[in-house]
Order: sequence, then structure tokens, then C-alpha cells
Amino acid sequence: MSHSERIKQLATRRSPAWTLLGVGAIAYDKILNRVVIEWNAEQRHCHSVEGHPRGGIVQGGVVTGWLDVAMATACLVSDERTIAVASLEIKVSFLLPAHPGLHRSYGTVIRHGRSIGFMEAELRDSSDVLVARASSTAALRVQNGVATSPV
Repeated sequence: MSHSERIKQLATRRSPAWTLLGVGAIAYDKILNRVVIEWNAEQRHCHSVEGHPRGGIVQGGVVTGWLDVAMATACLVSDERTIAVASLEIKVSFLLPAHPGLHRSYGTVIRHGRSIGFMEAELRDSSDVLVARASSTAALRVQNGVATSPV
């Protein structure tokens, strides 16, 4: 199955968490070997909203979710097997606040073993400014049937 077919399969089986997080378009960049996911940050994703000049600051757990989905999706798309990806640990560095508007997360598989995967992701705003970075270790479990959407 091609990368685009796997992404299409994941998008049609979108989890409720994807809706909650505001997932938009999903693509695979063959040249850079990474998954690209668009996110529409809304005020419902923010804290510090009242009187904030940019509409609020996206809560760190939401930013972590965006990065986690990008990493898990990269792992699902890159594996020839039908797998489930269960995060064992995630480290996030918040470099700048995220505000309401369009963001993109880029997920990459660093190493893919039989049962463990190592991934990285970054989140950029609509001006391509780096907002956050993450790394993750995940357990990979072979499944029967089709891959499930991460998170």
C-alpha cells in the first residue's frame, strides 16, 4: 500500500481525538520522508483567552497532541505492516506560544524496529516559525485489519 493510500485510510477512520484537536489536511512529503498535518487552532484550544491580543495561547497538552499525532502517523504510514502505535514516552520543548490560526506539524520516523519506534516532530505556525519540537518512543503492535488513527 502506498503512503497516500495509508493516509487516506487513516483519514477515513479518523478518531474523535482528531476532531477535538482540529486535524486538517494530511500529506506525505516523499522528498523529506515525513508526514505533514495541518491544524486549525481555535480559541477552544486556548487558555489565557480573555483580553489576549492574539486570541489566546494554545494549551500545552493540545500542542503535545498535535506533535504526538504527527509522530504516530509517520510511524503508521512508514510501516508495511498494519500496526498500532502506543506512546511510551514523549518529550516536548515549547519554544514559543502557539496562538489561534493555522499550524503544521511535521512527523518523522528516526528508527523503526519490530516492536519499538523512535520518532520526532516539529510544529510551525503559518509563517513557518518553529513553535515546538518533540521526540517520542513508542511500542509498535501488529494488528489484524487496517491501521487505526493515532491518539
